[in-house]
Amino acid sequence: MPRRALTAAVVALALPLSACGSGGDDTGSTDASGKVEGDITFQTWNLRANFKPYFEGVIADFEKEYPGTKVKWVDQPAEGYADKISADAAGGTLPDVVNVSPDLVAPLAKAGLALDLDKAAAKYKKEYLPGAWASHGIPGMEGTYAFPWYLNTGPLFYNKSLFKEAGLDASKPPQTYDELFDSAMELAEKSDGKVATLANVPTIEDFGRYGVPLMNDEGTAFTFNDAKGVELLTKYKELYDAKALDSQALTATPESSGKKFLTGAVAMNPGSALDLGNFKKQAPSLYKNIGITDQITSTGKVNMYVMGVMVNAQTKRTPAAVAFAHYVTDAQNQMSFAKKVAIFPSTAGSLDDPYFTKEDGTDETRVRVAAAKSLKNAVNYTPVLFSEQMKTELRNNVAKALQGKESPKAALDNAVKACDRLLQQQG
Repeated sequence: MPRRALTAAVVALALPLSACGSGGDDTGSTDASGKVEGDITFQTWNLRANFKPYFEGVIADFEKEYPGTKVKWVDQPAEGYADKISADAAGGTLPDVVNVSPDLVAPLAKAGLALDLDKAAAKYKKEYLPGAWASHGIPGMEGTYAFPWYLNTGPLFYNKSLFKEAGLDASKPPQTYDELFDSAMELAEKSDGKVATLANVPTIEDFGRYGVPLMNDEGTAFTFNDAKGVELLTKYKELYDAKALDSQALTATPESSGKKFLTGAVAMNPGSALDLGNFKKQAPSLYKNIGITDQITSTGKVNMYVMGVMVNAQTKRTPAAVAFAHYVTDAQNQMSFAKKVAIFPSTAGSLDDPYFTKEDGTDETRVRVAAAKSLKNAVNYTPVLFSEQMKTELRNNVAKALQGKESPKAALDNAVKACDRLLQQQG
């Protein structure tokens, strides 16, 4: 499964002016009500290797349902996907239907290259979870710019034996941030700083889950340097000083944090149903001691990752492109895809299927059922306008605060200032 494609922070696109589609005879039509016919190209993101038969089947079924259509499928590797889309957008060679994430669709929508589905395909809106449909909206712009496709979220895993060794009740993992921070301090103290509870510095989604307002409503400025944001970073500084946050957290990646958890150096780590198979294979002793609990939030809503399917606003085959984008993401096809890999459909009602609600005694099913339940009101906390460069600015300033080079307040003020500057450049 292309896990990176689910959680990857994607490089922000800098679209040249030539991509703005200022009109002319070759621009597409926003009217999707005509006859579904003609040749279109569909581009996915690192999915061919594992799911070739699935997509070939979906395409064959679509062409059968709509005689006179032909879908050419292209798949791009995970590496450099954003750059490829940027180059195609600039060169006028963007495929008719494109697999995107919300942060990828934002610059395309601003450049007039993503079809507004609130106008062209409003009749389908009710088929999707409200949070998923809203995830491809752009602050400061009206409209929705991609069909929601597959979702993912996951629990917090914890190592029961590390909890027990520290004298903590392994059957009662932390449920709130206060409990999390208290447990982390206790684990560090009881293990003389050898066992950290967390392996990652706070990211933008962590600020969101903590209840920090991330942007103003107009989408013109970031706001995560407010009192609640400073409070969270101050807590992380205390954890870092007490060795309750892993000393290598400043340079950690999700992969390296996962390894720390696998080897028992870290007591808790976020993950998904995909991870349980890895634990079973790579760390049987951890698997025997694995605890599973909910993501901790102050908002009552967990974070979700969402993928989408965008229609090129300049396609010459708008009815066919919209029909196919909807077809790929309809309830039946999403359900079929979700049974092939540990992901979740974004279609309304799908999460009520017994596959997502019935326990069978296995941990894999337990994680799937819990995640499906939490997704019904989950949100994508990462703002669609939060680019890769902005993530780097936040990370660098958080590191300065943890190292004591800047106060948490100054660090977040500087991060917001840098991100606002980058946001103006996107404009």
